[in-house]
Amino acid sequence: MEPEKGRQVKKIKVRLVPPERRDLPITTPFIKLDSALKLADIAGSGGMAKLLIEDEQIRVNGEVCTQRGKKLYPGDSFRFENTDYVITEKE
Repeated sequence: MEPEKGRQVKKIKVRLVPPERRDLPITTPFIKLDSALKLADIAGSGGMAKLLIEDEQIRVNGEVCTQRGKKLYPGDSFRFENTDYVITEKE
């Protein structure tokens, strides 16, 4: 498709920013997703965590997750905005 006569075509460059990674150490065998959001300081309350999850703003292990009580084990990860949070065992 060619631009109309007299119109300029402006090219822009898009630079993708790789996601930041943060470890989220836990002392229990697992943590529920809503609690992990609070631990990571993403949500200030359980209600706020619920809204983020219901709004499909959280991806667990690469897939959208709408389960508040989803259990996350060491090695699992979740993404919010451009940050990956990886569940790890606290040493």
